[in-house]
Amino acid sequence: MEEFWIDFLKGMLKPVAATSVVLMAVALSFFQGLGLEWEMFYAITRAFLQLSVIGFVLQFIFSQKNSGWILLAYLFMVSIAGYTAGQRAKHVPRGKLVAGASILAGTSITIFMLVVLNVFPFTPRFIIPVAGMMVGNAMTVTGVAMKRLRDDIKIQQNLVETALALGATPRQATLQQVKRALIIALSPVVDNAKTVGLISLPGAMTGLIMGGASPLEAIQLQIVVMNMLIGASTVSSITSTYLCWPAFFTKAYQLETKVFSAE
Repeated sequence: MEEFWIDFLKGMLKPVAATSVVLMAVALSFFQGLGLEWEMFYAITRAFLQLSVIGFVLQFIFSQKNSGWILLAYLFMVSIAGYTAGQRAKHVPRGKLVAGASILAGTSITIFMLVVLNVFPFTPRFIIPVAGMMVGNAMTVTGVAMKRLRDDIKIQQNLVETALALGATPRQATLQQVKRALIIALSPVVDNAKTVGLISLPGAMTGLIMGGASPLEAIQLQIVVMNMLIGASTVSSITSTYLCWPAFFTKAYQLETKVFSAE
């Protein structure tokens, strides 16, 4: 046990040394009067502690053979992601629940397909990192889609109400707003797939290469990663728009005024 801690502390020397880059950023923020010094320090300290703790947690989970740990870790990630995405779309009623359910739907379907197609084995070492990447992307996309949809309907409230008065269903009356929200939310994911490898090397690919894997093996994994991110993000964002509708409209197919009155 003592040898383990010695090796761990030695391994942490490089991450600690790398904080000098953050200190440079803090100094620049101070001299430029940005006022971000405390926020930068807090962010990097929190990231340092979170990653250290999760490292020990993953070390424990990877040593277990019970698949229940995979599900527990996955549901924990989805819960945190749902809360975070719901915070972004704070004016959407039950936003955290909607976001969580949407992220769960998109990522679970994608993971199931990857396991069934034998792309990844159902083991903690593969599923937890893969699920983490998908949940993180789905969280961002879902939060943006929900917020944008609500904001667009609020801005174009008169157009939506006119369409409803002419007999349109909520789906028909908000079709353009839904499309716009989804396109804006998904565009960064699609653009990232277009430029992957040309502008920057993604994290998964970089990690493999730095870990000693051949570039060809790293590329194969990165292609899988980009495919699954697009799939999970698309399913999650579309699901979120469907789950938002009940809160946006009354049973009489009218806009729920209290949802769109808040700034």
